[in-house]
Amino acid sequence: MKIGELANRTGCPVETIRYYEREGLLPAPKRSTGNYRQYDASHEERLSFIRHCRSLDMTQDEIRTLLALRDRPDADCGAANQLIEEHLHHVEVRIAELQSLRSQLKDLRNQCSGAGASEACGILRELQQPGVPQVASEDCVHAGHLHVPGVHRRG
Repeated sequence: MKIGELANRTGCPVETIRYYEREGLLPAPKRSTGNYRQYDASHEERLSFIRHCRSLDMTQDEIRTLLALRDRPDADCGAANQLIEEHLHHVEVRIAELQSLRSQLKDLRNQCSGAGASEACGILRELQQPGVPQVASEDCVHAGHLHVPGVHRRG
């Protein structure tokens, strides 16, 4: 099948398919005599696997690790379990960060009545105060992976 058909069958944009090829997540397909990419069922299956991993907010490195395990049927699946355990920890940290953010935003919202001149707005006054830049939590640095909050696509 051509790239357009693969895109339609998997719901993955053509440019994303090309990107996954460049990144080595999806093997380069054979080429026709007219130099068109020719994909087969194995590409469709692998792309579906990658897309499922991305829907779980996994990084490319995590996906590479899982693909390597998948490509070696005799490999110990404990590595997959450990990867998911670490990813779950990242998700739990992110949830805690989002809950804290929600609390901060609610506190900020309570600084303003919603009526009056902007020069008297408590929200704007509060935002003028020096703030501490947010950085990746120490809990997010784990096993060589740096998960920076908010960098992954949100579903």
